Amino acid sequence: MSDFADVTGRLRKMPAEAGDPVSYVLAVGDARVEMNELIGQPLRFDFEGVIRCVNCDRTTKKSFNQGHCYPCFRKLASCDSCIMSPEKCHYHLGTCREPEWGETHCMIEHVVYLANSSGLKVGITRGSQVPTRWIDQGAVDAIPMLRVATRYLSGLVEVACKKHVADRTNWRAMLRGDVAELDLVQERQRILALIAEDLAALREEHGQDAIREVDERGLELSYPVQTWPEKIKTHNLDKTPEVEGVLEGIKGQYLILDTGVINIRKFTGYEVRFRVMGS
Repeated sequence: MSDFADVTGRLRKMPAEAGDPVSYVLAVGDARVEMNELIGQPLRFDFEGVIRCVNCDRTTKKSFNQGHCYPCFRKLASCDSCIMSPEKCHYHLGTCREPEWGETHCMIEHVVYLANSSGLKVGITRGSQVPTRWIDQGAVDAIPMLRVATRYLSGLVEVACKKHVADRTNWRAMLRGDVAELDLVQERQRILALIAEDLAALREEHGQDAIREVDERGLELSYPVQTWPEKIKTHNLDKTPEVEGVLEGIKGQYLILDTGVINIRKFTGYEVRFRVMGS
C-alpha cells in the first residue's frame, strides 16, 4: 500500500473483477491502487484544475460524456445518443459517425438481462461486458434473458421490456444497501411471457435466429462495504476540489466515504492527486 500512498495523474473508470466481494482498482495516471485493502483508511483527492480528454488528451474546461472534450463528444460514435438509446441506432441508415467502430461494438451479439440493483431493471450490454456492466450498476444479482444479433435489436427488445419493468437504477437506493431480494429466474419467465408478442413481431421482421431466449444462470455479487450510508451526500470535484474522508465501502463506480460518496466514473479525465492519509 505504501507504494501507492501518494500518486498524481488522470482519473480513469475503476476496473473491477467479480469475487466475494468484488475487487476494485483505482486508476490514477499510470498507477493502479488496490482499493479493497484501503477500506477503513482515510483518503484524500485534490483536483488540480485540469481536465484532459480521455480520447485525444487535449485539455478541456468542461467534461462531456464522462471525460471527453467537446469536439470528441461531437464526433465519436461512442458518444452518440444511440449509446444511451440503442433503439435509435442509425448504422443501417449509413450515418454512423464511425462505421468501423459500429461494426465491432454494435453489429455484434448483445445480451438483454435483468438485474437487481435498486429493484428490478432491464438492461443490455455486449456479451464481453458481462459481468462488468452489472458491477458498474451495483447489481447484487443479475441474469441473462435474451441474446440478440445487434445492439439496435437489443434496444428494440429493451423498449418492449420497459412497458413492464424499469430500465434505470436508483443510485441512491443502490448505495443504501437495502435492496430487497428477488427471484430473477422467476422474473425472467414473467417478463418473457409479457413481451412474447413483441418478440414474435421482431423475429418476424429481423429473423427467427436474431433473438434467442437463454436459460443461463445468473450471478450474485457482493461488494466491499464496511458501513452503508444512512444519508447520501455527494462530492463534486468541480465545486469542491478537495475531497477527504475515511473509505467505508465501494459499490458500482462509487467510493463511499464517511463524508459522502464520489462517483469516480463521472470524473474520468480529471487530473488529481490521490493520497492515503497517515500511511
